[in-house]
Amino acid sequence: MLSIDISKTLAGSDKNFDLSVSIELKKREFVALSGESGSGKTTLLRILAGLESADGEIVANGIKWLSPGYSMPPRERNIGFVFQDYALFENMSVLKNLLFVNNDIKLAYRLLEMTSMSDLSGRSPSTLSGGQKQRVALCRAFMGRPKLLLMDEPLSALDPATRSRLQHDILNLHDEFATTTVMVSHDPGEIYKLADRVLKIDHGRIVNDSRPLEHFLHTSGSQKFSFRGELLDIIKRDVVYIGIVAIGQQIVEIVLDSNEASTLSVGDTVIVGAKAFAPEIFSKDSR
Repeated sequence: MLSIDISKTLAGSDKNFDLSVSIELKKREFVALSGESGSGKTTLLRILAGLESADGEIVANGIKWLSPGYSMPPRERNIGFVFQDYALFENMSVLKNLLFVNNDIKLAYRLLEMTSMSDLSGRSPSTLSGGQKQRVALCRAFMGRPKLLLMDEPLSALDPATRSRLQHDILNLHDEFATTTVMVSHDPGEIYKLADRVLKIDHGRIVNDSRPLEHFLHTSGSQKFSFRGELLDIIKRDVVYIGIVAIGQQIVEIVLDSNEASTLSVGDTVIVGAKAFAPEIFSKDSR
């Protein structure tokens, strides 16, 4: 059990705001943090890791990590941290990057095998692809057998196919090592596949605490389904208007009437819903 009750004043784009979080995380939970950039997600991870100061308390399994006048050093918190930029030692081989954390060669080879990196153990990180580097970073995070794994958008720079493979590795390691995981992500598909619980943070406050399906589905009334997206453009075609909407990693076209076209603006967050027809779903390879 991880009990968090912290506050810290942050500098926003227009004015300062307070990061104020009071929450409990269960053992082995996989928690995703969502919300706009600058809302305090990364700062919360850094406070949990002991890399930034804050007021309040953090208690992990009855042991105080943070209390008034005391902050447990990061190295004593038994935390794994996976950054967006890998942070590997370029002058060390893949295997030595792992052994630098913990000189347990059996564990190192076990982790490399679990992530299909055994054949690359002697390579330098400079010779690896982005996905391979992130696999090494992930293995290194588990070399200390962490009870808490923190990840700050670890897969955002990778292509969709590589992301999918890494998501599988992350989930396997999370389950294998019985870790509590907290991950910052903006990818709905990633959050849905990995997380048990989603905390949405807005200007330093948790405004929604729900399961992934409840977090992303926004249906009401007679709607069959609906998705949240960003309006990228409005194009006039003959007598109708077409709205170009980005939903996750997909772009769709929506027919708008003249009233909708006049009241919506490019950049708006919109809900795309369906009511009057029965949607069909096909495998991408079947048509």
